[in-house]
Amino acid sequence: MCNDKLHQFLHDLPKCEHHVHIEGTISAELLFSLASKNGISLPADDSAFVSPTTLRARYKRFTSLDDFLHYYFIGFSVLLGVSDFEVLTYDYLSRAYSQKVYHAEIFFDPQAHTSRGVTYQTIISGLNVAKQRAERDFPKLSVEFIPCLLRHLPVASGHRMLTELLETGHFSDGTLVGFGMSSTELERHPSLYKDIYDAARAAGVANLTAHYGEEGPSDYVKDALSLLGVRRIDHGQRSAEDEELIAQLAETSTMLTLCPISNVVLKGVESMQELPIRKFLEAGVKFSINSDDPAYFGCYIQENYCAVQEAFGLSVGDWEKIARGAITGSWCSRARQEQLLKELDEVLQQWA
Repeated sequence: MCNDKLHQFLHDLPKCEHHVHIEGTISAELLFSLASKNGISLPADDSAFVSPTTLRARYKRFTSLDDFLHYYFIGFSVLLGVSDFEVLTYDYLSRAYSQKVYHAEIFFDPQAHTSRGVTYQTIISGLNVAKQRAERDFPKLSVEFIPCLLRHLPVASGHRMLTELLETGHFSDGTLVGFGMSSTELERHPSLYKDIYDAARAAGVANLTAHYGEEGPSDYVKDALSLLGVRRIDHGQRSAEDEELIAQLAETSTMLTLCPISNVVLKGVESMQELPIRKFLEAGVKFSINSDDPAYFGCYIQENYCAVQEAFGLSVGDWEKIARGAITGSWCSRARQEQLLKELDEVLQQWA
């Protein structure tokens, strides 16, 4: 935690998390526990899997996004039943709520599980049970779910996944709030996925997002906006390399879901100070601050807020802009946004 004079203010701020992968919230302890419960053999030829302690130590030495993804996908293997997805999701929500996350929009990767024989219905049932339980236990919390297609898999697999989801009716009944795309970005230009996003939009899916501008150039962000029709960009920090794009993001109120500690840990930037936080603020670009895969990075949303504050020394007014942008950029009802804005105003009054 930071020692900044605004630390308590940062803790008190009502937070919205828009960029967290539920599979990235599995702690080393839960991974080992579920592996034992489900009879899953963890890699015997990797010394990281001796114990939760050695695994956490390995997580501190990621060399790249691909190095991280290797361990990330191993973690998937222990998730088999409804109860596994329930305990995973509830664990994240309880921890997030303790850090004043009052609205969470959670990514999940259906293809990573259906390819292992775990049905979509198993996944969404576990997520929904955890959501219902958490919203009972944590009265200020709201939760939404966003499935992501995985770019490292064939494009045809993404088509099949979207078709299956559309057949469930979950986009129209509110079970799913939007549709996204994640995994390796390099050499996966947005044009490869245009037909999938066109199909989603034609089926009435209004809330579309995609991971771009993390490893890939700012042109990927620009093309995702024009070709895919996304309303949000996940990561997107490399947008700062293009002044015309910055102006476009600000003018259209397109939100970036930044993940500061993730970018540092996965070597997207050398240090927190390299992130374009001030540039985006000064240009009026809307963004939220998020944890991405917190169990693998050892840092949840509060730690990200503190890391940004330590690096940039932001003012209460700067954080007000960030918090208001995060709330109004959320994919929840206007009434829910008003509730969150009221929570924000109460905290701001205390720190005026």
